[in-house]
Amino acid sequence: MRGSTLLARLVGGVAVLTAVHAHTGTAPGKTPKFQALPSLREQADLLDGWTQVRKASIPELLRKYGIDAWLMSQREYAEDTVFWALKEATQFSARRRTTHLFLANPVGGTPSSYSWIENTNAVWEDLRRILATQKPRSIALNTHPEIAFAGGLHAGELDAVVKGIGEEWKDKFVLEPMLGVEVIATMVKGRLLWYRKMMETAWAIIEEGFSEKIIVPGKSTSWDVEWWMREKIQSLNYTTWFQPSVFILTAEGFPAADDPSAFIDDPRAPDHPIQYGDLIHTDFGVSALGLNTDTQHIGYVLYPGETEDDVPKGMIEGLKKVNRLQDIVKSNMKIGMTGNEILKAARDQMQSEGIEGKIYCHATGEWGHSAGSVIGMTNLQENVPVLGDLPLLKNTYYSIELFAEHFVPEKNKTIVFPQEEDVYWDEDTNSWEWVYGRQEELLLVRTPAEDDVTGPSEL
Repeated sequence: MRGSTLLARLVGGVAVLTAVHAHTGTAPGKTPKFQALPSLREQADLLDGWTQVRKASIPELLRKYGIDAWLMSQREYAEDTVFWALKEATQFSARRRTTHLFLANPVGGTPSSYSWIENTNAVWEDLRRILATQKPRSIALNTHPEIAFAGGLHAGELDAVVKGIGEEWKDKFVLEPMLGVEVIATMVKGRLLWYRKMMETAWAIIEEGFSEKIIVPGKSTSWDVEWWMREKIQSLNYTTWFQPSVFILTAEGFPAADDPSAFIDDPRAPDHPIQYGDLIHTDFGVSALGLNTDTQHIGYVLYPGETEDDVPKGMIEGLKKVNRLQDIVKSNMKIGMTGNEILKAARDQMQSEGIEGKIYCHATGEWGHSAGSVIGMTNLQENVPVLGDLPLLKNTYYSIELFAEHFVPEKNKTIVFPQEEDVYWDEDTNSWEWVYGRQEELLLVRTPAEDDVTGPSEL
């Protein structure tokens, strides 16, 4: 999902590219279909199985970061961000006071984790007894001021924790942001099968939405398509984590990328009729099974009677250029490097190849904008404070989100070509792989020939 409404006309930027073609699909060999979800009961079983695997990994994670204990506590409707990654499928919120304690090396044959749902002092009495027995030298709390996934302990609840377990433990409190980040970011292997099905469904919705089945040039508007997408998601028993957006990249009235006012984080594109010859773009995602996808694709509206052979070659080349930028970013995403280091390496390479554009990639999966290092933001192309300093982790999902600028002679203007595609870390190949694929061909909206509609005029 984009961080700002920056899609429209630009100036500058040319590159020499190899010839490519446009077809009706999104990528060669890909015919995405809607994938049905299992029953709610089956979904709950899947979710709880994944959560148990995640919880079982926490003691090892504590040992990795040299932390003896991790304490989380929250009240109903004031949950710690990590709560959502650890809850049971049939829990819709915390109840009363919900408290979790995890131990790295429990002594005396005691469990490595404890949980309470309590509205009396019994939780504090139990905690004091356990802590007195285990004698942790460090107790991690989620109190980071900048990282949402490591800063979910509410201020009032922190006061309650100190009062409840006693001031003598306050000196043991430490902050280790990578605990929350890594618990949320790390994807259990069994999730990939379903994440791929979700991604295929997202592609299928986009392909139908960007077709003559839905778009009637001159009548359908960008918001018409957005709301059709939203209804389609609902009809398939999926949901979403943001309102779908449809931009017309070649239309007047869309904020220019080099306009500082365009960096307002407005999720809605202007409502505008879709016309013949328009280059259209969507930012789209679906949610299910505790997972979220994030995709951006583009399409072209053919004039009546036109075929893929009539697509402006400049637009085909623009897509090719942004595909190259995807390759550059993906190849520079080295495990252990920080987001800022990856951003610099990728930008140095893109500039050496004569590509103008922006990079703004993020972790995805558990949340749409999930836990993990950030690789650029639309308004921060040199360095992202705090979030860009986190290391890139294995076994995570990422949205490779970016755009390339390309001069389209047929329009006599430079246009941005945005793309967003999700990848996962493949342990077998030690590389990032596309979850379902990536867009390599423009989606085409076709219209039968009509006598009273003229095609594009020569410039």
